Amino acid sequence: MFKRRTPKSWALWALHLFWPQGGWARAFYYVKHRVRRLPDSPRKISRGIFAGVFTTFTPFYGIHFVIAAVLATVMRGNIVASLMATFFGNPLTYLPIGIISLKTGHFILGTKFQDDMNLAYQFTGAARELKDNFYAIFTDDVADWARLGRFYDEVFFPYMIGGIIPGLIAATICYYLSVPLITVYQNRRRGRLKAKFDEIRAKQLAKKAKDTAPIE
Repeated sequence: MFKRRTPKSWALWALHLFWPQGGWARAFYYVKHRVRRLPDSPRKISRGIFAGVFTTFTPFYGIHFVIAAVLATVMRGNIVASLMATFFGNPLTYLPIGIISLKTGHFILGTKFQDDMNLAYQFTGAARELKDNFYAIFTDDVADWARLGRFYDEVFFPYMIGGIIPGLIAATICYYLSVPLITVYQNRRRGRLKAKFDEIRAKQLAKKAKDTAPIE
């Protein structure tokens, strides 16, 4: 009943991962619309947005949802808002986020950032090597941790350290922008709902008055 008439092919699924159906503008509009309609206070929702945006500046790809939810819980923010705010990190923004975080991290640590570094290759290569080393525990293969050690020293650790400052800056900006916007939206929505409720009540009172009016 709820299945697609024509199932998505793997190629189409991969394409929508980088370019959603309807475009990123429509995807961002949907996320913004859903966040504004969350049944919570503006500051609590904004704290969740802070947690989600900050999480996108961490190198823990694959578990951003978990980290955002935990951080939102610690900050007493809205967990759903934190999960939706992780869309701040997407295929269009991960590259600049990664470069900014890495350059900042290497600057803080006093090490050198490689301009020709391929972030996607570095992370996929590290994941593949970690998988191979895990399989080596159960086979005769020899585990090689040297490449993962270089990945940690040159990419992961600088990324983790360097993402803190730009992550705090971006998350703080999003927090202070979202509080008044959500407040205005919620007040307008309450006003529209109250006006609609008053209109329904007035119609009911008018109908009741008409029904109880004496017949001449």
